[in-house]
Amino acid sequence: MKVTIITVCFNSEKTIRDTIESVASQNYNNIEYIIIDGLSTDSTMDIVTEYQKYISVIVSEKDFGLYDAMNKGIKHATGEIIGILNSDDILANVDTIKKIVSASSGYDGVYADVGFYDIDLKTKKRHYSSKNFEVSKFSRGFMPAHPSCYIRKSVVEDIGLYSLDYQIASDFDFLVRAFLSPNNSFNYLNEEVVKMREGGLSTSGISANIKLNREIIISCRTNGLPCSWFSVLSKYPEKLLGLIFK
Repeated sequence: MKVTIITVCFNSEKTIRDTIESVASQNYNNIEYIIIDGLSTDSTMDIVTEYQKYISVIVSEKDFGLYDAMNKGIKHATGEIIGILNSDDILANVDTIKKIVSASSGYDGVYADVGFYDIDLKTKKRHYSSKNFEVSKFSRGFMPAHPSCYIRKSVVEDIGLYSLDYQIASDFDFLVRAFLSPNNSFNYLNEEVVKMREGGLSTSGISANIKLNREIIISCRTNGLPCSWFSVLSKYPEKLLGLIFK
């Protein structure tokens, strides 16, 4: 099975090398690696060029933001399953993709856990478990950890690309559509598959979280799920457990 991994980047010189090396070191050989750069002005593309033998597609051009760039990557994808690896994150272990492929057998997609780490990716700050996820939890703003999700290309072709109507919650909306699509089945892999540096787009302060929750409510209601400010705010006590049980 061919696996497509898409990394979107812009001025990511401080972290992109770690990301690429985590893909290059995988002990699963059938990987299509796609890098979509937003026309970086630092040394990002110089670093990418160093590793071009591990990369199937390299695009560097202006885009309309993160989700537009992800969509460009998907349009280039030829793998049977597709996943997104952020440019400041890494695959957790050398056998991560092999485990994802095994877990995806007979399913339309697989999802797992991720860990949040410090800038050096050595000290774990928080654990994001997708173990107890169920579709009803979308209404509370919960979703499987997006970087842990690998979904069949046929599903993506059915549900469509990431919506550019959302600035922060398009990944949430994308997964809502994937999980609500009739006859799709997803398997949970009880494994930390990605190490994420803290400080991403949706975890960067109070104002970002307010905007995120507002977009989550809109997405849920648009897709026929009940959702309110009360329901999405009720998720935070449960999230605190991720800080306690790392």
